[in-house]
Amino acid sequence: MAMPPYLSHRSLEMESRSPEETRRLAVALSPLLRPGDVVALGGDLGAGKTTFVQGLAVGLGIMERVTSPTFILLREYVSGRYPLIHMDVYRLDRMQEVVDLGYDEFLDPSYIVVVEWGDMVAPLLPKEHLGIEMRYGTSETMREIVLRPRGLGWEERMPAVRALTEEMFSADRDDPLFKETEGPSTPGRPPGGER
Repeated sequence: MAMPPYLSHRSLEMESRSPEETRRLAVALSPLLRPGDVVALGGDLGAGKTTFVQGLAVGLGIMERVTSPTFILLREYVSGRYPLIHMDVYRLDRMQEVVDLGYDEFLDPSYIVVVEWGDMVAPLLPKEHLGIEMRYGTSETMREIVLRPRGLGWEERMPAVRALTEEMFSADRDDPLFKETEGPSTPGRPPGGER
């Protein structure tokens, strides 16, 4: 991470230097998640939303490969400490389509639910959720990440979120679990290869 996290009254702002650091941030956040939590990911196309969910899955002990549910809208993972629903509403044109698909049924209180493009369906999100915005930074792999608590429960957890992310900043960046791999860039992929 390029800079230590900055906690304002209503948000926690930080930078990630690589997809591995984005995953690491999500792993650091995972101990604070519990069944019934909703995490809404928003921001730039290709800024690392699925990469973030991959890190959450690692932190939750999910053994399955996590991929984007862009074309199928939803993936369910049940092999971890808590079950995870990973939704992607990018391809839906109207909020009514999300409702028609049974969105309310997916907000199962026994699951952790992550909604990519959650900002597009903000009125449908529960009042209590964590919003995460991911934007391109100043370099090809740099990402600006802002965590915004919604509701008292998440506001009360933000000091713990900050402590976990600060601990991550002080950790050795050569953690073998998140070794960066070099490889050719894939045509049609955004800079940094994130999704």
